[in-house]
Amino acid sequence: MYPEVVTQSLEATYGPLLNQVEILQERQNIVELSGGLTNRNLLIENSRGKYVARISSNSSSLLSIDRDAEYENSKLAAAAGIAAPVIDYLPGQGLLVIGYLEGRTFSDKDVEANLSRIAQSCRTLHGAQRFVKDFNMLEIQRSYLQIVQERGFRLPDGYVGYSEKLFQIGQALQVLDEGTVPCNNDLLPGNFIDSGEKIWLIDYEYSGNNDPCFELGNIWAEAFLDLGALTELVDSYYGAHRPEKVARAWLFALTAKYGWTLWASIQSSVSTLDFDFWSWGMAKYDLAQSEFSGTYFQQALKAASTK
Repeated sequence: MYPEVVTQSLEATYGPLLNQVEILQERQNIVELSGGLTNRNLLIENSRGKYVARISSNSSSLLSIDRDAEYENSKLAAAAGIAAPVIDYLPGQGLLVIGYLEGRTFSDKDVEANLSRIAQSCRTLHGAQRFVKDFNMLEIQRSYLQIVQERGFRLPDGYVGYSEKLFQIGQALQVLDEGTVPCNNDLLPGNFIDSGEKIWLIDYEYSGNNDPCFELGNIWAEAFLDLGALTELVDSYYGAHRPEKVARAWLFALTAKYGWTLWASIQSSVSTLDFDFWSWGMAKYDLAQSEFSGTYFQQALKAASTK
């Protein structure tokens, strides 16, 4: 049983909202799950099973999150057999209810130890029916920058000075563009659930059709692995060594670090969650700065546009 004081506090805060979903009305236990940076996730148990209630805030639109698209894409990912079943959704009220997946949540080291299995899970997701919207980090980064500048949010020192390098990345990525597939776009280690038989992919709030190399590069970046691990992940995904895809994934990963930095700036200004978003974002910005100025940057631009 969960601590009674915790259950009572969560009931007082979220009970009226949860009661609008029939399957959640007879709750036996309720506890908050850790890890959510844009919403609160509640594990709810009753005689019918275990469910997760994802409760989002009103700041989601500033972060380029479309909750209706999240709901539709979550259903499509579930239909592909790679995500939790979708139970209910209350549009406009910030509540998405999904089934609870039994398994072990990954750490950075778990990602490194399961790269070929992760590649297989990504191929399953990427083979799903196309999602309802697209995801383009280059466009989202520009939107985030406009929001930060217009609202006077905190901007990291020297941030806009890398805009020319970002333009160079965009140019290089156009050369061998092979189209988009349904992607999660936010597969940090905590969004992998290992049941033992397969690795599930959860949390589709940033889902959208995207280049598969963004998915692979972002996975690698979020687990803070070395370049050899990126090569292994990309090679496992494509079934052969593809140096142009490795470089492409690396450039997408750099773009993600640069873009998520501004996500953190916005969150540090508007979020009510108890989390140091600014420090989280600055860690990504520091990595992006070192990679923009590193020796591999020019090599990656050339490799990504050469078969």
